[in-house]
Amino acid sequence: MRRRVWVRPAGLIVGAAADALLGDPRRGHPVAGFGRLAAALEHRWYADERAAGLAYAAVLVGGAAGLGALGERLAARRPVAGLLLTGVATWTVLGGSSLAAHGADLARELGTADLTRARARMPSLCGRDPAALDAAGMARAGTESMAENTSDAVVAPLLWGAVAGLPGLLGYRALNTLDAMVGYRSARHRRFGWAAARLDDAANLVPARVSALLFACLAPAVGGSPRAALAAWQRDAGAHPSPNAGPVEAAAAGALGVRLGGRTVYPHGVEDRPALGSGAPPTPADLARAARLSRLVGAAAAVLAAGLATGVGRWRRGRDEIVPNRT
Repeated sequence: MRRRVWVRPAGLIVGAAADALLGDPRRGHPVAGFGRLAAALEHRWYADERAAGLAYAAVLVGGAAGLGALGERLAARRPVAGLLLTGVATWTVLGGSSLAAHGADLARELGTADLTRARARMPSLCGRDPAALDAAGMARAGTESMAENTSDAVVAPLLWGAVAGLPGLLGYRALNTLDAMVGYRSARHRRFGWAAARLDDAANLVPARVSALLFACLAPAVGGSPRAALAAWQRDAGAHPSPNAGPVEAAAAGALGVRLGGRTVYPHGVEDRPALGSGAPPTPADLARAARLSRLVGAAAAVLAAGLATGVGRWRRGRDEIVPNRT
């Protein structure tokens, strides 16, 4: 069967456009449904052991990827169906439009000193304790979240969709959701969430660095410097405790000309993060710039993913055409 090279890249573009225009599904979001399923399974399977957490992650991520593989198989001979499935799956797993909207809204609320609404919005952006944050802390937390989540919720799923299609889209999103749920270093999840956290680190190793490069390249669009972004990435990323958040947040800090990092309060405890970037702490105006930069990085990632998917499709078609000649 001759593969339709255009199906996957077109589906990724359609899904990215749907996310940009429509945002997240308003009702019955599949990711929220997956989260409820994961929470129920954790309640039944939880044990303070790495092995239990590995089995938990394997079943949920494997199930999501398997569902994607089944969808691709059923649509293999129907290119329009394949395009629609890829488009809907891409729209479902992306969170770029909502992320940027929350960042812009938080910037406006902080700019008008509406701290009550700003604190109520914070859980939509990150897992920090809003009650422990003042206006400056929320501006910093929002800016850091814009950088890290642009990589996790936009660039990474698009790249995984490009190289692995529906299984990559759904499997990656399942893994990233599990990391957000059980990947913290809390007393409950230090062992049980270890597998999800380490697998998520591995899955984001390349996407995080692609994200950092996109932040640097697009820095001039928000009045920043690519050279400053690359310098901050090279100088500061290694000090961050996360192998993937470090490059992305450092490049974003350099691109925006701000300094990120410092005392960070989570429900499970306090962490002192290293300084990233060499400017002043971010203001609400900087947070608004971060939201604009996030949208631009997402758009660039969609184009990049479509190009990568086209290359993968041509390679797979060429392999299919060569194999019969060897038999």
